[in-house]
Amino acid sequence: MHIVVPIKQVPETSNVQMDRETGTMIRIGSESIVNPLDLYALESALQIKDRIGATITAVTMGPPSSIKVLKEAIAMGCDAAVQLSDRKFGGADTWATSYTIASAIKRLFPVDLIIAGERATDGDTGQVGPGIASWLDMSVVSYVAHLGRITDKTIQVDRLIEEGYQKVEASLPAVLTVVKEVAIPRLPTLRGKKRAMAMDIPVWGVDDLEVNMEFIGLKGSPTKVVKIATPTVTRSCTVVRAEDDQSVREAVDKLLAYLGEQDLLRKGM
Repeated sequence: MHIVVPIKQVPETSNVQMDRETGTMIRIGSESIVNPLDLYALESALQIKDRIGATITAVTMGPPSSIKVLKEAIAMGCDAAVQLSDRKFGGADTWATSYTIASAIKRLFPVDLIIAGERATDGDTGQVGPGIASWLDMSVVSYVAHLGRITDKTIQVDRLIEEGYQKVEASLPAVLTVVKEVAIPRLPTLRGKKRAMAMDIPVWGVDDLEVNMEFIGLKGSPTKVVKIATPTVTRSCTVVRAEDDQSVREAVDKLLAYLGEQDLLRKGM
């Protein structure tokens, strides 16, 4: 069985910067990590490998620095990795991103299973996994919370839904997007880290893929960010520190006065 796991390098949530002219995220020069939900996808693939045997290939699209997340995937136990890095890929929305990744996965065929995180923390759309399935004409099962029986032709899973869980059996090849409940990601081993350091990971650009140039990068993205604004907090508040008996009485008096001004006190109190 050949499993492909698309992973993404994302900036830490406290370190997100946007280009106001293009409406795209600035990735170069920012401290980045593996998209947290992609770790659950990696662990799911590794558990299948442990159960029935499989070859796992991690794929990422990003600037040269994104090689870091592939090294981490190898250290966790993936067998191979491919980096998609070309300036022409830059600024892609979810439609163009899924097209580019799907084009790369075609080079890796035959592929039995593609496992992706349910969403990325930087975009939070949840669209790339299903998009890949669409481009590759594969069935897709989203919000997977548990992996069940797996054969050469089918996979059974439990989907997380509002009412609980939904049991689904999908024919292979298929795309799964997983939620946190599916597994607990393992830590990279020392042997894995040594292997990752020694591995030469191929880098594919536009010339290495059979792509329609009108479907890639910023120019090939049908959605555009037309305006970026920082929200302003209009609420005002008064902080009262109740540290002793006197300040507690003052705090209560101020609270009662405020509630009275807002007409929130019942008559007769």
